[in-house]
Amino acid sequence: MKSTWYKIMIKKKSCLMVLLLLAALYCLPAFAAELKTETAPQEAASFVDLATGIQMAFVKGGCFQMGSVAGDGYDDEKPVHEVCVNDFYMGKHEVTQGQWQKVMGSNPSNFRKCGSDCPVEKVSWNDVQEFLRKLNSQTGKKYRLPTEAEWEYAARSGGKDEKYAGTGNENTLADYAWYKSNAEKKTNPVGQKKPNGLGLYDMSGNVWEWCNDWHGENYYAGSPKDNPQGPAAGPARVLRGGCWGNDPNGTRTTNRYRNNPGKRYSFIGFRLTMPGR
Repeated sequence: MKSTWYKIMIKKKSCLMVLLLLAALYCLPAFAAELKTETAPQEAASFVDLATGIQMAFVKGGCFQMGSVAGDGYDDEKPVHEVCVNDFYMGKHEVTQGQWQKVMGSNPSNFRKCGSDCPVEKVSWNDVQEFLRKLNSQTGKKYRLPTEAEWEYAARSGGKDEKYAGTGNENTLADYAWYKSNAEKKTNPVGQKKPNGLGLYDMSGNVWEWCNDWHGENYYAGSPKDNPQGPAAGPARVLRGGCWGNDPNGTRTTNRYRNNPGKRYSFIGFRLTMPGR
């Protein structure tokens, strides 16, 4: 009797193990797929361009109130208007002298003594287009300059009400930016200050950054809501962010500057962007 009971128990345990094994084989692929789905956005959050070492951060698109929300901006920062941008990637740092050298084979910067990790400057908007052509040819990617709307959305940590990139308080601006009070009349290595809420560095200060748009003094009054590209033509391209020689007002996230696309200055550089899809 005992032997029979023992055999029955062994059979039950064997059946249970088989059922557990089958359940595991059935559930594990589904669990793995779910895990992959959950981690995919994190994997897409950033990448490093192997050709240059440029770090790109993923920026989730959205809608925001573009322009001088504080009401203290210049006339071309008004009216405040709703803008929506698609997902995109933005360079974590301004393009450096070393990265420009890798692509172009030369370094046009005025502040060469600052070193390879300092932002490249004295590059015109037209020069940047040649850099992009060569870089895209080397990598097969679609790097470009950000639109003005993308730039402001990213600088404001995803469209938040941030007067400066990373902070709304002038008293803490020096923690986030190289500007007139701390830059010592020159550029400084990228990534030395605190990043904004999206992990982007030096969006305020260090060098002005070229955008893709033509500048329009009254463009905001008739700007489209979705992915505005700026006027169809004009005499000057947009610059954003302020530089090492600006006071706090010049480094505001909504402040708009402009210059001839052929001009080169020691306070003008750029950063890359790329479509998110």
